[in-house]
Amino acid sequence: MELGLVGLGKMGGNMRERLRRAGHTVVGYDRNQDLSDSKDLADMVQQLPSPKVVFTTYPDPLPAQAAQCPDSKWLRPSQLRYLSTLGPAASSV
Repeated sequence: MELGLVGLGKMGGNMRERLRRAGHTVVGYDRNQDLSDSKDLADMVQQLPSPKVVFTTYPDPLPAQAAQCPDSKWLRPSQLRYLSTLGPAASSV
């Protein structure tokens, strides 16, 4: 399986490492470039084969809302999955 993971803090960073140890390819993006595998969201998505699947992990709603990219050329809403402690209103698409 190949997937993108946005948000590489405690939860996302651990998920990335566990998925990689299980043999999956994970391309991660984080605003902190020291943690990131890609320079930005577009670069992360371009590194993924089709069909593209991206999961997000965020501690608060602002980055989640920014990543939704309603006019995105890269992802359809069905390709984006939210994994977070956000409330339903903040994480719904």
